[in-house]
Amino acid sequence: MRRPNILLTGTPGVGKTTLGKELAARVGATYVNVGDLAKEGELYEGFDEEYECPILDEDRVIDELEDKMNEGGVIVDYHGCDFFPERWFHIVFVLRTENSFLYDRLENRGYKGKKLQDNIQCEIFQTIYEEAMSSYKEEIVHQLPSNTPEDLERNLDQIIQWIEQWMKDNN
Repeated sequence: MRRPNILLTGTPGVGKTTLGKELAARVGATYVNVGDLAKEGELYEGFDEEYECPILDEDRVIDELEDKMNEGGVIVDYHGCDFFPERWFHIVFVLRTENSFLYDRLENRGYKGKKLQDNIQCEIFQTIYEEAMSSYKEEIVHQLPSNTPEDLERNLDQIIQWIEQWMKDNN
């Protein structure tokens, strides 16, 4: 039984991890948080002093995920999307959050100064959405609002319906 691979992307703080973990639990998919994968495997190529965070070694991440992605049924969660092979994903969801909610979420994570402002601007200017649109076929890229618990439930329902339809159409 083939199962689709899904990319959840968006600015940090939009709810990718919350959605991804819950979705994986409900549909029995494999959930991969790329940040956690990189941390566990030390898949870094340096440290960004300005943003005070490690720099992801994208090639090593791809090598690490390749076999798992070929099996299918994987939900990948990451705030960037332009380095993953296009062939990996059957659908891409870009989560979007209103700035007032996002500001509070990022501040609660300890983001401040330039890092906080740049992430808010990234959301305002739809940076991740545009990155997804230029990296994947337009028809597989979808935006989802991610502000409230009700949005989360709606998104889960919508994605689960999509998965069920994909499985009918492709098996």
